[in-house]
Amino acid sequence: AKARLSRVDDSTAPRLVVLARTGTPRLAWEVKVSGLAAGKPSVQNVYVDARTGAIADAVDLVREGSGNGYYYGQVTINTSGSGSSYSMTDTTRPGIACGGQGGSAYTGTDDAWGNGSGTNLETACVDALYSVQREWDMLRDWLGRSGIDGSGRGFPARVGLADVNAYWNGSYTNFGHNQANTQQATPIDVVAHEFGHAVFQTTPGGAGSGNENGGINEGTGDIFGALTEAYANNPNDPPDYLVGEEVDLVGQGPIRNMYNPGALGDPNCYSSAIPNTEVHSAAGPLNHWFYLLAEGNNPGGGKPSSPICSGGPSSVTGVSVQKAGKIYMGALSRKTSSWRYTNIRAASVAAAIELYGANSAECNSTKAAWSAVSVTAASGEPACGTAGPDFSLTLSSSSGSAQPGGTASTTVNTQTTSGSAQTVNLTAT
Repeated sequence: AKARLSRVDDSTAPRLVVLARTGTPRLAWEVKVSGLAAGKPSVQNVYVDARTGAIADAVDLVREGSGNGYYYGQVTINTSGSGSSYSMTDTTRPGIACGGQGGSAYTGTDDAWGNGSGTNLETACVDALYSVQREWDMLRDWLGRSGIDGSGRGFPARVGLADVNAYWNGSYTNFGHNQANTQQATPIDVVAHEFGHAVFQTTPGGAGSGNENGGINEGTGDIFGALTEAYANNPNDPPDYLVGEEVDLVGQGPIRNMYNPGALGDPNCYSSAIPNTEVHSAAGPLNHWFYLLAEGNNPGGGKPSSPICSGGPSSVTGVSVQKAGKIYMGALSRKTSSWRYTNIRAASVAAAIELYGANSAECNSTKAAWSAVSVTAASGEPACGTAGPDFSLTLSSSSGSAQPGGTASTTVNTQTTSGSAQTVNLTAT
């Protein structure tokens, strides 16, 4: 297991498990190793076949992203402490804290943090805490989730990473800087993206493995970035469905575009190439689907139009970013470790039906948005927008009376209101 890394900093004791997600179930030793792989931080769950000693599977829990050091000016953040001893630890949101590379939260003699400079790391923690606190609140208020992990807890953030990068490593988020080293990578969409990986990991099925699953993981991060940006609705960073749009990470502007991934070289549409596509690029179809579901292909109001892939519907009507988030959160609750795009479609349709009903516009838009990015329905997918068989029944008089041996009468009127005709059985007592 350690041979997976170029430098090993830590490892856990092996644990015997049944590995069931790679075909035929088999006994395997699970070992978590952390350190460097190809010069980058890596924390891997490695599965070694218990009988042959071969590597059966490996999942790297480090999820990389990129972003800008955008500052939100004077904001209120939750910290802790009193008197002359304070900490950038949010006791109202257990597990949320921010500090440097040593892992300890920054402390101070007063409850005023940062100086507004793009190179000041305490300022970076102000941005990070503000952002993750908005994400926590969005999860609670819009999606009904308790904390980042779904059980009322979150994870710490670190700043000052000496890299043009940001990542989630399975235990905490870590944020570096742009290539010019003038801003830290802690705007809302980047911070929420990295904590979005934590949401992905703590929903059923865990982090999963494989490039297509990894692309879904990256797209999930972008979706939570867009949701948090929309929830915060900060005038310094208006919601826009661009990822890292302020960073100028390497002098090329935003790093991903959700309404038109192809504008930055990522695929708009699903194809057989996705399982072999680099994970950030493989997020393209999921990002595109989310925008179409939230806003539609031609939303107006100054929002950008979004293309529809060949063979897709003529148009898609958006249901709102909040409803799109609820549908995707419902899909995540159905996630498995072997999730692929076809599985997300099925899970999101099931979530839309559960939330809004089979005859709802939300169900229709969920399907239409998937078809618009070339993810086709699997066999047995439930229908949307088709009412089941139903009828109405009225009586000309709803009650009557009669002496023994006598009669009472009423006229029964029935009408098929949808679907095929039904049988009505009448009784009298």
